[in-house]
Order: sequence, then C-alpha cells, then structure tokens
Amino acid sequence: MDMVNIKINGMPLSVPKGSTILEAARVAGINIPTLCYLKEINEIGACRICMVEVKGARSLVTACVYPVNEGMEVFTNTPKVLESRKTNLELVLSTHNKKCLSCVRSGDCELQTLCKEFGVEDEHRFEGEVNQYELDTSAAHMVRDNSKCILCRRCVAVCSKNQGVGVIGANERGFKTEIGCAFETPLGETTCISCGQCITVCPTGALYEKDSTEEVRQAIADPEKIALVQTAPSIRATLGECFGLPIGTDVEGKMVAALRRLGFDLVFDTDLAADLTIVEEANELIERVQNGGVLPMITSCSPGWIKYCEHYYPEMIPNLSTCKSPQQMFGALAKTWYADKNGIDPKKIVSVSVMPCTAKKFEIDRENQNAAGVPDVDISLTTRELARMIQRAGLDFVNLPDEDFDDPMGESTGAAVIFGATGGVMEAALRTAVEKLTGEELKNLEFTEVRGTEGIKEASYNVGGLDVNVAVVSGTANAKKLLEAVKNGEKSYTFIEVMGCPGGCVNGGGQPQQPASVRNFVDLKGLRAKALYTNDENKAVRKSHENPSLKKIYEDYFGKPGSHKAHEVLHTSYVKRERF
Repeated sequence: MDMVNIKINGMPLSVPKGSTILEAARVAGINIPTLCYLKEINEIGACRICMVEVKGARSLVTACVYPVNEGMEVFTNTPKVLESRKTNLELVLSTHNKKCLSCVRSGDCELQTLCKEFGVEDEHRFEGEVNQYELDTSAAHMVRDNSKCILCRRCVAVCSKNQGVGVIGANERGFKTEIGCAFETPLGETTCISCGQCITVCPTGALYEKDSTEEVRQAIADPEKIALVQTAPSIRATLGECFGLPIGTDVEGKMVAALRRLGFDLVFDTDLAADLTIVEEANELIERVQNGGVLPMITSCSPGWIKYCEHYYPEMIPNLSTCKSPQQMFGALAKTWYADKNGIDPKKIVSVSVMPCTAKKFEIDRENQNAAGVPDVDISLTTRELARMIQRAGLDFVNLPDEDFDDPMGESTGAAVIFGATGGVMEAALRTAVEKLTGEELKNLEFTEVRGTEGIKEASYNVGGLDVNVAVVSGTANAKKLLEAVKNGEKSYTFIEVMGCPGGCVNGGGQPQQPASVRNFVDLKGLRAKALYTNDENKAVRKSHENPSLKKIYEDYFGKPGSHKAHEVLHTSYVKRERF
C-alpha cells in the first residue's frame, strides 16, 4: 500500500495514499466534527463543520473530502478553525426549530452535541426569518418535521444509494430549500418502502418513527386485555446501546426482565416464529424444487423488501415465499393456537411486537394478516420506542437481573436468533432443508459462505446429488442489481434471501441511532451480528425443526408443515402496487 507522510497539529503521521484529512485525523486520534458526511454514502462537504487549515492553502478546506498529499501540514484546532465551526453552527441553528426539550432526539442529537461543544447559544447574532412547515404524517411508519431539518442530505443519499428508492430530494432553492418528495407529494403516497434507513442517519429530530408507546401503556393498564409482547432476534443485540452498553452486547435476559417490569402479562420470543418460518419455508422450497414450482424462491421475512418488490418488481411476486414474516406468524400463532390452548378470546389479546424495523408498522395493517379474524399483531414498536418506555418507567436497565422468556412461546433455536443478520435466514433454512432433502443428520451447521455484511453473497451446495445455488442480498439497491441479473439470465439461483436494510435487521430502521463518528469508523453491523452468532453457538438446539415447542405445536395444531391449517394461519399473499 502506498503511504504518504503528513503532519497533523505538528505530529508526524504516515497514512494510506488517497485518505481524506478526516480519515487521517482519525488515525491520529483526532475526531474532526461533521454533520453531513457519511462514508461512501454522503461525501458532499456541504455542512462546512469539518473545516481545517492546511499550510499554504488560501482558505479553510473541508476535511471530509479533501485528500492528503505528501508533506501536507494540517491544523484542526486553531482559533480560525474553531471560530469557523462555531459560525457555521450558528448559521445552521438560525433556521432550526429549537424546541429541544420536547424533541425525540434531545440528548441524542448530533447538532445539539456540537452546539454544546462549541458554546453556541439559543440566541445568537444570526436570528432572523424562519420558514414554516407542516408535519408530513402521511406514511404509516414515520413523521417528517422539516423545521428541524439541517439540509445535510444524509436521508436523500441513503434512500437513493443504499436503498435504490430515491423518493426524497431537495425541493425549491436557496433559503426556501426543503427536503421532500417530488411535486410536494406526501411520503405516504409515494413508493417509499417504509425501511426507515433515512431515520437512522438523520442527525437531528427531523425524522422519527410514529410513536406507539402510549397505546401500549394503555393496553397494559386495561384489566380486560391480555398484553402479550414478542421481541425480534436482533433486539437483544442492540437494545443495550440505548443504555450506554458497548455495541454488540447481548442483553436478552435484561430485556425480558424490563418487559415484565413494564407490566406485560406475557413475554415471548419472536425466535419461536423464526423457527416456524424456517420449517414452513424449507418445506415450501423443497416442494417447489421437487414439483417444478417457481424458482428462484425468494424469502419474505423483510416487509421493506416485500413492499419494494410489489412496487418495483411485481413480475417477481410469484417468486416470493408465501410465508408470513416471523412477526406476523407469531401474532397469528398467539391468537389461534395459543388462544385455543388457553381458552382465551383472541379479541382480548393485545399483541405487541418489538422490532428492528419501521416497515413492521406498515406490515401489521397489510391485507391477509388476520388469521383469527383480528389483526395478527396490533402494535409494533421499534427498539428505540422500547428504550424510551424503559427510561420513562425509571428502570435501571443495566442492573436488572437476567430472566427467561415465558413458555412455551419463548423456546427457540440458534437458527432462529441469526435471523437478525444478513445471511442468517439462508443459513437457518439450509440447516433444515439439507436434512430434509438428504434424510441424514447435518454435522457441520456453519454455512460460512453466506455470512458477513457484504451487500451480495453467493454460494453453491450439492445436496443429495442436487446442485443448490443460493444468493444473499441486503439493501434494496443491491436487491435491484441481483434481480436484474436474474431477469437477464446472467444468474441462476434456487433460493434467494433478501433483507431490505444493509446488513439485515441488526441495521434496521428502528434500531438505536449512532452518530456519524461511529457509523463512519466502527463496524456497527458486524459487531451487532457477532452477538447473534455467539448466541447461536451457545444454544443447545441449533436447527429450527428440532425446536421441542415447535414439534408440539405441529402435533397439536398444524399436523405437518405446509398443511391446509398451516396455510390458513401462517401464509399470506401479495399485491401489485403502483410505481411513483
């Protein structure tokens, strides 16, 4: 690797050629502040917060996009630099809604943090005219408040580059510039897939999920209702971040304890339904392979991906597995089998889910998601919403004792927990499908070829004399690349896993928000995924079809995978949607 020698604040440093000043400073242990910059996503130097001095340059330069060169001398904390940053923050704040106390991001806002760091007051020299905006609440999953937007364009970049959707952009020009949809169309009327990736990268409170916590509190307090909660596989690997724990800390036991102390009557694990999904999905795949069904079969766990497919690739709807997502399977199971078994009227159950995904808020209102004649899931919370409930309840999360999920819908396998990482669904499905196809016990359970956070992964396996070609993709922009290759005949697969968010559910739109300083330099997806794979390794049972509770459910209720009863309760349908 070619290296260049530079100096930062007088300190000699050797860094890779092509590095930016921002990257070089990080190597030196210096954190240059940014607001607009997201590595490989939004490198536009627009906010001017990262300005630094370079010896010999006529003016300050933007560290996030300015490349280093041999002999360069950089100064990151001179009076001129610090004054420039403060001035730029004052200019940003001059048109910003400063009602911070009631803002969902208060205490976790990148703008607020920088203003505190540089001594910027609420009242300053640039007070003046402020644009007025109406909230956009048209989408099922989120709210846009442009009075708190700083025009960093992170949301625009992630929607276009990572997701390939691009339904938002800059409208108007100059002082009137605002972020929105073309022709001022409400977000809910576009082909937005509800993935929430824009929320996770927003540095302020301009974008946030629709909050359902008060609705949950009311359900818990209603003596006539049974408040039942399920938690998705990835939540145990991310919730701890909201309470200052290191990224990738598994907090399953504390999470269960917190949910009980919030007052839920039953605390269950979505992982049981993940196992159920695998059993049904593997059965569906085998039937398609053996009976000439539509191939490649594509997973249906991610509602953001499903909505993307319905809008952009309706011709591939027949390729989708008919299995409901684990969230919806769990809700359906709770209001059918569990309700029947315990003599409970399904109408009395308030089924709450805690998900990494804002698209789940859209999914609960989809058609054909009411196996018991009532919605399978009534309320879907994000990881962030659960954290806010725990904080408001005054729970000392970090010091809570570890507790176990309730039986029998709390029992799961290692195959289920890895659903939260890209490649996890594929690996779990292979563990079951290989045994079903060969009739032999699978000794090596690690399908490492489909692991990792790369956007597209491929592998081929010979299973009982049959060549099985698989692909794993995360982020719908990558899904587009893969689907185009399939449509053009360039690629041929048996089975494809698609997750709507890059890296899978561990990086979902409802997960804890991390500042750009973390997102740019820490392997957020990898650390979170590692916690799930470690959990898998420590499980006594690691194949979905060997889940003891699941076996009993089939014996008592469904009979066998793919049965008529199973299709009534656990499977669904899709619709062709308009393209904006």
